[in-house]
Amino acid sequence: MLEELSPRWWARRESALDRQRGYKRRRAEGAGRKPKLEFVDRLLVTLVHLRLGLPHAALAELYRVDRSTVSAAIRQVRPLLAARGFAVPDRPGVRLRTLEDAFAYADLEGVDLRIDGTEVQVRRPRAGRPGRKAFVSGKKKQNTIKTTTFSDQQGRTLFSGVVRPGRMHDQTALRTEGIADQLRRHPGVKAEVDSGYQGLAKEFPSQVSAPPKKPAEDACDGDKRAWREMRRRQSEGSHFPDQAILAQ
Repeated sequence: MLEELSPRWWARRESALDRQRGYKRRRAEGAGRKPKLEFVDRLLVTLVHLRLGLPHAALAELYRVDRSTVSAAIRQVRPLLAARGFAVPDRPGVRLRTLEDAFAYADLEGVDLRIDGTEVQVRRPRAGRPGRKAFVSGKKKQNTIKTTTFSDQQGRTLFSGVVRPGRMHDQTALRTEGIADQLRRHPGVKAEVDSGYQGLAKEFPSQVSAPPKKPAEDACDGDKRAWREMRRRQSEGSHFPDQAILAQ
């Protein structure tokens, strides 16, 4: 993976520097200020962040760099991993790179999808930046980035993407990516979701399964116990992944 992605990262970096300077490099490669994190460390930081969901601040402490350095590394490396695609279990050489790929694979192989959104705290955008409030998560009460992960029945990641600012609702993030179109194109694909996707389950009742709606506060104790039990059963059967790993 390092050998495959390193040249692409350097090419992107040089291209960005050329645009910033307004002209091609004049000094020999290797001259000038060195990156605070070499590419191998940037790759490891990104994989640890995606695998374990560690906040950028915690990774910055581990690597003894500023949090903005970690945020920049993840922002640069993540598109390279996404373009590389996700390894498909028991299908050597097959990789899923888009939401369309994930649904086509699930339809062809008869795989039931598990869909879950995760949020990770990020650095607060600079004051005065347009759209600054879009990162404030109503659930976490922090500045976050939201990612949606698709897995199979065994909890193995098939695709992770649909990256949106934390303020956007889980269901809205998926709809802006076109999940409704994919469900219509692949009527045989079924998915289990959490309570954040109730509207999607209502629109596609034969394909999307969501936990029952929470009873009102004044509901009887029997209804509340039944609701908790149904949620527990779905949670145990879903095997939602805690976070995504992009390469196998």
